[in-house]
Parts: sequence; structure tokens; C-alpha cells
Amino acid sequence: MIRREVLLRLMAVAAWGVWTPGRLLAARGESHRPAPEGRPFSQDWLRLEAQRLAQQPFVPVPDEALPDWVAELDWDAYQAIRFRPEQALWAGLGLPFQASMFHLGLFFKHPVALYEVVHGVAEPVHYCPELFDFGKTAAPDATDNMGFAGFRVYAPPDLDHDLFSFLGASYFRAVGATRQYGLSARGLALDTGLPRPEEFPEFRAFWLERPSARADHLRLHALLDSPSVAGAYTFEVRTGTHTVMEIEAHLFPRRPIERVGIAPLTSVYQFGENDRRVADDFRPEIHDSDGLCLHTGADEWIWRPLVNSPVVRVNSFLDHNPKGFGLLQRDRDFDHYLDDGARYHLRPSAWVEPLGDWGRGAVQLVEIPTADETFDNIVAFWNPAEPWAAGQERTFRYRLSWGEVPVDRPGIAATVATRIGAGGVPGQRGRVPSRKFVIDFAGGRLAGLAGNARVEPVVWSSRGIVKEPAARPLQGTPLWRCNFDLMSEGGEPVDLRCYLRDDKGALTETWLYQWTPPG
Repeated sequence: MIRREVLLRLMAVAAWGVWTPGRLLAARGESHRPAPEGRPFSQDWLRLEAQRLAQQPFVPVPDEALPDWVAELDWDAYQAIRFRPEQALWAGLGLPFQASMFHLGLFFKHPVALYEVVHGVAEPVHYCPELFDFGKTAAPDATDNMGFAGFRVYAPPDLDHDLFSFLGASYFRAVGATRQYGLSARGLALDTGLPRPEEFPEFRAFWLERPSARADHLRLHALLDSPSVAGAYTFEVRTGTHTVMEIEAHLFPRRPIERVGIAPLTSVYQFGENDRRVADDFRPEIHDSDGLCLHTGADEWIWRPLVNSPVVRVNSFLDHNPKGFGLLQRDRDFDHYLDDGARYHLRPSAWVEPLGDWGRGAVQLVEIPTADETFDNIVAFWNPAEPWAAGQERTFRYRLSWGEVPVDRPGIAATVATRIGAGGVPGQRGRVPSRKFVIDFAGGRLAGLAGNARVEPVVWSSRGIVKEPAARPLQGTPLWRCNFDLMSEGGEPVDLRCYLRDDKGALTETWLYQWTPPG
């Protein structure tokens, strides 16, 4: 299962056929606008449209029918195509946001329909070649009416740094204060991590509401479709130190679904300080995210470091009305990556905060083997416990925050590093294999403790023997360190759990790990 190869084949987005896009002249003055094509639009209308769509047989993405010059674009030629900033949606109107479009080509060969909504009326945003600078590629004939692959949104006058973008299947990304992209989110994940091909729902059409001159947010809507589900989505996006999206999804299954992923996040973890299984590189670490963080309905904070698993692995963290979960990039030290191109130390975290009652279910973490940093191999999502059947409506609301530190855990120390190596005493290692686990914590009440404070490590393993657990402050740093040895035989994975406490209770979040012996 090479995930990025699957994504590249399935990320293309089909056009929604209710309103057929026409052609828009490059000049955006009123005298050059086509005749009005507007139709009334509302969030309620979109919900009913998704419900209607789900009651009909699924219409698959049509066969590729791009002009030859688009179908033959290579990587360099496609990357050279640039949207002309003066042609951006809302350019010259003095508004706080502008949107530009991605051209079709390379991996994105089916158009997505785009509409602008003004005072409750939606008009299609039309394609024409004058919207783009094609670099060394000859500009196409104006008769080509292809549509767009997706869009990006930014805040003028900074036209070079996106705030967020939608491109491919139901994928979207956003940035925080560093203006650096990293992991992705999706509208929906279906049958991820099962022993059969994953289903990739697609956003077929988008409606962007024109903001007011003083707006602090942008509101947009999307229609989702797939063989199993149709859905209506509304995004209300606010930007600043973090980019915050309030998302409401109305989902209508066409048929029973075995594994549904709500609020899915997709990331890359090739290797890091805890897992160097695939690490033939000059850089010490390569990852968009280094851990899964959970805030459970019982108010427990959990940190699960990511691994580049040698096999496809799915872990489920059962919960009832979770308070939050996310894939975080906690390590922000450039020296830990030494990559001034990819800038992994600036990549954002993403945090999901459920709004309303999500009931029983599990946060599921899927880890897929990868030998390359271009392969998305990490997926995390909420999987509802109640089965999904055809004809139902399921509604989910959540807040999705993108940025450096999108969560706050007052009084609770965070895990800042996990390291693993040979256990035992050098020169005295016995017959039973032993691994040493070293976990560093920082923050919370730990920061105010004296060096001689009584701090107890609480360590549990699903099998094997835990030996000599200890906790101590690291002199000259704000860190506390816990270390222990694990003695285990056989090749089955070992689940580990650890936290620090004093006489007042837990001092740290709960560290979880699944250790898989090599071989």
C-alpha cells in the first residue's frame, strides 16, 4: 500500500453537473461580465441537494477528456503555470481575502465547479486562459473551457503566502503564523486501513461567499460525493496566529459503511528520534507530525509518538464524547531537522475540537510503511461506534485549528521527546532482549518542582517485564526524564503506558507507545 501513489491517482476532482461552467473573459469589469447566470443559494439548499444526490445512483468521475497539451504537461511545465494575481476573485475590491485557482493538469485532471455567492445568489466562476501565466508553455485557445482543479485563499497585500487551499479529492490544508504548509485534512475518510482499497470521497463543487470589507472570516461551502456517501459541508474560516475552521458536515450514506473517518488528518512520518527504522539520510528527522495527541471525554491527556511501522497498523483509542484530538508537530528545533528547504520545524499542527455530542467511538490511528518523505503514511480520525446504513443523515460539527501550539493543557506537562535504544548495562546484557525507553517531559506543575521532589513513574506494559523505572530532573534544563527497560521475548508488539505523578496526582500527560520488536 503505497499511499501517495493511491492519492495521486484518486485526488482529481470531478465537476458537479447541475450548473455547467461557461467562459469568463479575463477583464473583470462589469462591462465584460457575461450575462447573469446566478441562482439562489443557501446552506439549507445545499443540504437538501446532498440528500437528493444520495438517493440517486452514484455517477463516477467521467473519463479524462482534457486537451492534449494539458494531458501531456510534465512536472516542471505544470509547476510553471501561475494564476495572475490581478485576476483573483475579489481583486481590486478592497476586501480582506482573495482567491486564485489551480489549473488542471498533471495529477489533477477533472474539473471542480466554483461559484461566488453574493447576497444569497451564486454565479459560476468561469475558466479562460487569460487568467493564467503559462510560462514557456504556449497559451491555449480561448475556446478551451476546462474549469479548475481547486483554489487557494490569501490575504492581500501578501499574495505569496496562502492561508488555506483545497486541491484534490476532499483534501485541504491551512497554515498558522509561520505561513508554512504541512499536514493535510480531508472532508471524510472511508475504509482507511482495511485490507482492501480505500474509498476517497471528492468535493465536487464549492461556493465561496464574498466577504464584507471588514470581515474577519471567510465562509464557504462544498458538495461531497462518493460511491458510499454524499454530503454538504460549510466552512467558516478565521485567520491569525492560528487558522481556525468551524466545520459543519451533513452526511447521507448510500449504503452501509464498515469504517467511517470523521475529521480525518493525513501526515508524513518517515523517521525521528524514537524510530530510525528508515533513516539513511543526512537529516536527523523527517516528519510533518511527530505525535497523536488526545484529550479524552474523561479529561485525560494522551500523547502517542508516531512511528514508521514496518506493516500497516491500526490503533483504536476508545472514547465517549472526546474533547479533542490532533496530529501535532511539537519539535520546533531547526537543529533536529537541518532542512532549510522543507522547513519541517515550521510545519503546523492540526487540532480537532468536537462541537456537540459525538457519542461513542474511537480515535483511530493508521500507520503505513514508507521509505520516502513524499508518501503520506499517517492518518488519524474519529470513527463513530454506531453503524452507518443507507438513508440516514449524520451531522458533525467541529473546530479545526492549524498552528504551532493549538492546544492548552493547564497544569499538565507535555512529552517533548521519546528515545529508544539497547537496554541493560553495557557488558552485562543477558539472554532476554532488553530495550531502554527514555521519555522527557516539560511544563505544567513539573516546572515548579524542586529537584528533590518525590516524583513517581507509573509504567505498564501489555507483556514482558518492566525493569528499574526512574524519574529525575535533567540538570541545566527545564525537563524531567523518565527511563525504564523492557524485557520481552517473541515478535508480537508490546503496548506501553507511562506517566509521572506526585502526591497531588498526575504531573504529565499519559505517554502511550506500541513497540514492535525488529525482525
